[in-house]
Amino acid sequence: MSVAESWSRVMSLLREHAPADHSDLPGPATEQMLAAAEERIGISLHGDLRTWLLQNNLDLPEEDVDDDVMCCGFDGFPDEGSFFLGIRAMERLYANHPLSGGSEWREEWIPFQSDRDGWMGQFIDARDGRIGRWFVGAPTVTGEYASLAHYFDSVAEMLTRIGAGDYPVCSVAEGRLVWA
Repeated sequence: MSVAESWSRVMSLLREHAPADHSDLPGPATEQMLAAAEERIGISLHGDLRTWLLQNNLDLPEEDVDDDVMCCGFDGFPDEGSFFLGIRAMERLYANHPLSGGSEWREEWIPFQSDRDGWMGQFIDARDGRIGRWFVGAPTVTGEYASLAHYFDSVAEMLTRIGAGDYPVCSVAEGRLVWA
C-alpha cells in the first residue's frame, strides 16, 4: 500500500470512529510551502513525507501555537502525549532538535511526530524513507518501520482496535479519542 492509501485509510477510520477529532484536522500543504521548507532546512523531504503533507499539513492554526513549548500539534492523535507535526513544527524541531550536534542525530532525519518538549518522537530518514524513533537519554532506533506507509498501517490497526473497543488504553467519547 502507498503512503497516500495508508494515510487515507487512517483518515477514514478517524472520521468513522472519532469524527470530532477528524474535523479538527486542517487541509493540505502546497508545493510552495514544501519547497520553502526544504530551502530553509537545507535538505529535500523524502517523497513519502511530501505525499503525506500534501494531504494534511498538521500545523496548528497560528493563534493556537504555544511559544512556550517546543512542539505544538493536535493532542491525542496518534496517541496520548504525542502528535503528528506540520511543516512549521517539523522545521522548528529539526532546527532545535535536542540531539542535534550530538553524534547520534543526523541531518537527514526529519521529525514528523513528537511530544510537546521534543524529547521523544519519530523521524523519517530523507535518504531511504525508513522510520526511526528517538528518546532523549536512550539510544535512537532506526528502521523501526520500513516506510511511512507501514507506520500509518500500524496507526490504522490501532484505530480499528479502538473502534472495536479492543484497545484498553483508548476509547471514544463524544467523537473524540480518550486516552486512559
